[in-house]
Amino acid sequence: MSQPSITDKDRARAEVCKTCIACKRARKYQRGFWYWLVKRVEGSICPWCKAYEKVYGRKPHEPLPEDTAKA
Repeated sequence: MSQPSITDKDRARAEVCKTCIACKRARKYQRGFWYWLVKRVEGSICPWCKAYEKVYGRKPHEPLPEDTAKA
């Protein structure tokens, strides 16, 4: 199976997800209302979350690698 190609539009949408308040809080705290919401909505409704997963290869609610190194 081939990897889907990542377009400039996907990268732009992923940047919106990186700066989204809900997604940032979900990645940072890993609990609470925003985590629950992002985890439930990301793949089914939000086009920015879909693009984030496509570009970065991880779910929008998953912590960033540098966040896990600090813990």
